[in-house]
Amino acid sequence: MPTRTRMSVAARRRQLVQIGVELLSTRPYDDVWVEMVADRAGVSRGLLYHYFPTKRDFVAAVVSDECTQMLELIETEPKQTVTEQLYHGLDVYLAYVQEHRLAYRMLHQGALTNDREIRRIIGDAMSVQEERILQALQNDAESGSDEPSAMVRLAVRGWLAFTIAICLDWLDESRPSAELTRQQVRELCAQSLLSAVAAARVQQ
Repeated sequence: MPTRTRMSVAARRRQLVQIGVELLSTRPYDDVWVEMVADRAGVSRGLLYHYFPTKRDFVAAVVSDECTQMLELIETEPKQTVTEQLYHGLDVYLAYVQEHRLAYRMLHQGALTNDREIRRIIGDAMSVQEERILQALQNDAESGSDEPSAMVRLAVRGWLAFTIAICLDWLDESRPSAELTRQQVRELCAQSLLSAVAAARVQQ
């Protein structure tokens, strides 16, 4: 075991979570054990369990941290147009998906999808992103509306789920979509949102 380094509570917790991110990005969920995290951090297993009593607690912390990081990464400049914000956000998001493919599939397609707390964390992050998109649409000079209609809200919420489905298919090496470039997937997702919102506005 590596020599233990003294850290503050917050720094140690952050270190352990970051190790979890790295492991879950390169290994299937069932192949990641909290003991591996403790060994890599150079701490006792007892100390790790002090921070995270169960593997579920640890993974929930990892998921929460990653969702927070992602929301920070894809935050855009309000002065940009809706299209500029959309393309920037998708560039960052799709790069993350490629770099963390195992973790992404685990969250949206694996056993963790049945965990209520994990679903809540992911759902909260999606709600934040939904509100960001709606705010950008509201600020759009061409929107002609002070408040998004129920149809527009439904279109945005459906698009977020659509984007996850697209990414999962793209990550599946057995599917033809795996041959698509990031730019092609970005274009598909971007145009899908713009078209869905346009159609929703016609119906409102």
